[in-house]
Amino acid sequence: MKSPIAIVDCNNFYASCERVFNPELIGKPIVVLSNNDGVVVARSNEAKAIGLDGFSPYFKIKELVSKYDVKVFSSNYALYGDMSHRVMSALEQFSPNVEIYSIDEAFVNLNGLARNGLDEYCQMMRHTVTMWTGIPVTIGIANTKTLAKIANRYAKRRPKFNGVLNMMDAADIDYYLKRTDVAAVWGVGRKYAKLLYNNNIKTAYDLTMANDKWIKKNMTVFGMRTVMELRGVPCIAIENSPPAKKAIVSSRSFGTIVTDKKDIAEAAATFITRAAEKMRLQKSAASLLTVFVRTNPFNNKPQYHNGVQVQLPVPTDSTSELIEWGMKAVDQIFRSGFEYQKVGVMLTDLVPANNTQYALFDPVDRRKKAVITELMDRVNKTMGKDTLRYAATGTKKDWQMKRKMMSPLYTTKWEDLPIVKAMNFTK
Repeated sequence: MKSPIAIVDCNNFYASCERVFNPELIGKPIVVLSNNDGVVVARSNEAKAIGLDGFSPYFKIKELVSKYDVKVFSSNYALYGDMSHRVMSALEQFSPNVEIYSIDEAFVNLNGLARNGLDEYCQMMRHTVTMWTGIPVTIGIANTKTLAKIANRYAKRRPKFNGVLNMMDAADIDYYLKRTDVAAVWGVGRKYAKLLYNNNIKTAYDLTMANDKWIKKNMTVFGMRTVMELRGVPCIAIENSPPAKKAIVSSRSFGTIVTDKKDIAEAAATFITRAAEKMRLQKSAASLLTVFVRTNPFNNKPQYHNGVQVQLPVPTDSTSELIEWGMKAVDQIFRSGFEYQKVGVMLTDLVPANNTQYALFDPVDRRKKAVITELMDRVNKTMGKDTLRYAATGTKKDWQMKRKMMSPLYTTKWEDLPIVKAMNFTK
């Protein structure tokens, strides 16, 4: 018997997050901008309807924004991340086997459920997520991940499905595959889409009919895996614990031109802090730290870019130790007289944190650093990000990216918590 897999996709996730705490935005066009308020990265359905394109530079759409009273927001990563966690926590009430695929998508294993009860169960899942979080979701059901993605695509586009499309019935699969552009198939990128078009493979159905030898030769084993999934043969398992990342990068463009070494150092320390937090979440330690800087390649000013790799004496997950080495790296690569646009850090050669080999004459008190790190993580998780932070990350942070239109941190900052007032109607 085929095991059902559902993919749950949050509808217009960033825009929906903004609406949860500001109901006046319901029904109004919304766009969310990228770092430094550069380009459109998310749009509500209403914004799409008036012709606002994704990834359009903000300065080019200001006329449409004004004409249609579009609500514009800077990216509020803390809010979106926290709302995503709430959605995923709600999904885990319906299955012990949930794979978080992205900030707004998750695969859910529905093995063990009777086929004739799938639609009702997923409708209950959908309504529960919306009731608990305020985020509307769409669900596609099939016996492979790739087919579930296609089911979700049509569930989102056709109101008659009421947010849930069940494609477990083989009789329905070919109908949707014939109407799905091959470029829209999960796992088919732009390069392969062009190759397939040139070989008269234009739909997902055409791809299922393609010659296996040709697919393996031209799209490798990964392309063959996609074809088999489209044919209803499960090849991509649900991963409860995604594999640990092999590298962690933290980098941002500055909100303003930076020329001072102090600002470069503060930014590097801040990004090291973020990267180290992510690394500890997957219980890893870094053996190699890379710090890099660059100027703006699109202006006519003198150009400079450089980076340095620091081989750490002992793999570490300690933010303070990584910052110490990062500051030495900044000293090495900084050059005065340039207008810097970006700094970034990368942690590589990651190993399990509980399986590191220490040096015999290691001068660092690692037990003390571990206690401090654990305490800071616990406080920041409970009281909000950066409640405790290292002085090296600075206080003013004038270099930070522009987010002039960012909504409040409704769920992660005490000062921004929504206030509800009860009215007394007994008088």
